Amino acid sequence: MTTSLSAGGTARLAPADRIGRGLDALSVTHARAVAALLALCLVLFLPGQISLQPMDRDEPRFAQASKQMLETGDLVNIRFQDEARNKKPVGIYWAQAAAVAAGEALGVPDARTQIALYRIPSLIGAAASVLLAYWAALAFLPRRGALLAAALYGACLMLNAEAHLAKTDAFLAACATASLAALARTWLAARAGRTPAGPIFAAFWLGMALGILVKGPMVPLFVALPALGLSVVARSGRWLLPLRPLPGLALTLLLVAPWFAAIAWKSGGAFYAEAIGHDMLGKVGGAAERHWGPPGAYTLAFFATFWPGAAFAAMSLPFAWRARREPAIAFLIAADLPAWLIFEAVPTKLPHYVLPLMPWLAILTVLALSRGALDPRLRGARLTALLVPAIPVALTLGLCVVGWRLDSHTIPWPALPLLAAACAVAGLAWLTFARGPVEGSAERALVLGVLASCLLGPAVLGVAQRSLPALKVSPRLAALRDRMPCADPAVASLGYREPSLVFLIGTGLALPPDGPAAREFLEAGGCRLLFVEARDRDDFNAAWPVGHGAPAPMAEVEGFNLNTGRRVFVTAYGVTP
Repeated sequence: MTTSLSAGGTARLAPADRIGRGLDALSVTHARAVAALLALCLVLFLPGQISLQPMDRDEPRFAQASKQMLETGDLVNIRFQDEARNKKPVGIYWAQAAAVAAGEALGVPDARTQIALYRIPSLIGAAASVLLAYWAALAFLPRRGALLAAALYGACLMLNAEAHLAKTDAFLAACATASLAALARTWLAARAGRTPAGPIFAAFWLGMALGILVKGPMVPLFVALPALGLSVVARSGRWLLPLRPLPGLALTLLLVAPWFAAIAWKSGGAFYAEAIGHDMLGKVGGAAERHWGPPGAYTLAFFATFWPGAAFAAMSLPFAWRARREPAIAFLIAADLPAWLIFEAVPTKLPHYVLPLMPWLAILTVLALSRGALDPRLRGARLTALLVPAIPVALTLGLCVVGWRLDSHTIPWPALPLLAAACAVAGLAWLTFARGPVEGSAERALVLGVLASCLLGPAVLGVAQRSLPALKVSPRLAALRDRMPCADPAVASLGYREPSLVFLIGTGLALPPDGPAAREFLEAGGCRLLFVEARDRDDFNAAWPVGHGAPAPMAEVEGFNLNTGRRVFVTAYGVTP
C-alpha cells in the first residue's frame, strides 16, 4: 500500500489508495452497496427534476395523456386532446397518473401541471434499473466489482437523461434488466450444474409483464434473442426450465390481458392497427417521425450516451471476443450483440432504444477490468480514453456557445464551477489511466469517471438549463396567462403547436388552423389570449378588415425550439370583455 507522511509524521493514504479503500468500504455488505447506489442515483437524477421544462415533443405528449386520464376518469383509452394516442400500451400512463394523484392528495399546488410529478415513474425506474444491474452483476462478479459495474451504468448520460423525462424508457430499462438478470442467473447456474438462486421467477415474469404493459414487445425481444442464441449454443433449451415457463406465461397473461382486451373493445381494434401497423412496423420499414439514421449510428452515439464508461467498454470488446466461449461472456454477448445489430439495421434511430443493453456492457467492462484487459499499453488505449475528458469539455463549450448565440450573449455562469470541476475530474481519470499500468489504475479511472458524471449531470440538468431561457419558450408563453386581468382566459395558439404548451396551458388549448380562425377565436367574446408565431403573423393580420386591425400585442416571446432546431418568435394578443 502506498502511503505518505504528513508534517506531524502521521501516515496518510495516497488518493489512489483512498479510492480503492472507498470501494472496499462501500462493498462490505449488500446493504451498504445498495445504499451507496441509491445515494449515487439521488445525486445524478434529482437535480433539475422540477426546474427542467417539459421537453418536446414526446415527454409532454405522455404527460398530457396521463393528465387527461385523471380529468376524464377513463383509464383505458389514451388520448392527447381529441386525438387517440394509439402508440404505446397503458403502463406508463397509469404510473404517471398515480404519481400525480398522490401529489394532489399530498396537497401539491397545481399538481396536474407540475411536470416533476409525471417524471416520478422515470426517476423510480432509473434507480430501480441501477439496483437491478447490481443484482445482475453479482452473478458475474464479486460484490466490489458488481458495485462498480452498477455505478458505471448509473452514471451514464443516457440513463441520466431518461430519468429526467416522463416517458417509457427508464421504466422499460428496469423491466428489461429484471428479466435479463433472472435469465443470466438461470444460464450461469445451468452451466455450473446447480440450481439458480434468488427470486428468478418473480423477477423474470414480472419484468416481462410490466415491460409489455409499458412498451409492448420490447422486453420479450430483449429476452428472446439471448434465450434463443444460448439455446443454440447449448444445443438444448432445457436450461430455461427453472424459469417455469407455463406458470410464468399464465401469470403474464393474467396481468396484461385485461387492458389489452379492454382497449380492443373500446377502440374497435384501432389501437392494434395504429400501434402495430403504423408505429412499430413504420419504424421497422422506414424512418418514423424523421428519426432516420444510417447503420452504425448507435455505435457512434454510444461514445457519448454511455459516457463515462464508453471508452473502457470499447477496450473490453477484444477481450469479449477472445473469451466468447466462457458461459459468462457468452451471455453478455448474447444479451447485447443481436439486439444491437437489429437496432442498427432498423432505419428509425433514437439513442434511448439501446438503453436496456447498457447494464450488460457495464458488466462486461468491469469483467474485462478484473481480467487485466483494460491496459493502457494496448494500441490506441490511451487515445480512446481521451473520450472521458472530451465529453464534459465539449458539453461545457457547447453550453457556452448556445447561451452566447441564443440568449443575447448569455453565459451559464452559475454552472461553470461545476462544469469545470467535472472537466478536471474527467481529465484526472484519463491521466490516472494513461500513467498505468500501475495496479488498479484502470479501476481508479472508472471510479473517477463516475465522480465526474456526478458533477456533470447536476451541472447541466440542474443548473445550466436554468440560465438558458431561450430554450423555455412554452413556459414563458404559459406565464403570460397569469398577466391577463381576468381569471381562466380561453387560450389559443396559431403556428406554435408544441405539446409542451398544451400540457402547461391545459387540454382546452385551441389550435386554429389559419389566420381567419384565429381572428374568430379572439372575437368570440369573453377573456381570451392568442399566441401567433412569426411565420403565421401575415396570415393573421390579413384576416382583419381594413380599418379594424388586430388588437395591440400584449407581449412578445423569442426563443429557440429544440424540437425543430430553429428560432421562434411568438406574439401574444389579449382581449377582455
